[in-house]
Amino acid sequence: MQLRGALILLVITISTVGGLRCYTCTVTEARSCTDTKSCAVIFDRCFSHRIDGYGVVTKGCQSQLLCGGAMACCEGDLCNKAQNTGPSVLLLLLLLLSSAMVTSL
Repeated sequence: MQLRGALILLVITISTVGGLRCYTCTVTEARSCTDTKSCAVIFDRCFSHRIDGYGVVTKGCQSQLLCGGAMACCEGDLCNKAQNTGPSVLLLLLLLLSSAMVTSL
């Protein structure tokens, strides 16, 4: 019985050591997803999936065979992070604000 438990522990350890790391969560705001985990050997991709109509984002580990459709998959450790609002968006907001202030004068 102890041998069986040791074998199960060994298999779990081998399946996570050196494996892919992905963000894993189910949240309403993608940027609040901060939990990570090591994927089992059978998973070779990270995924992000937005459930339309509910405003929910799910992230985790996935096999390439199941990727597609509404599920966005990517390769590499922690590749399924939220996209940052880049300087271009901030610049656009700043320009809009300044033009609104100029036209109100």
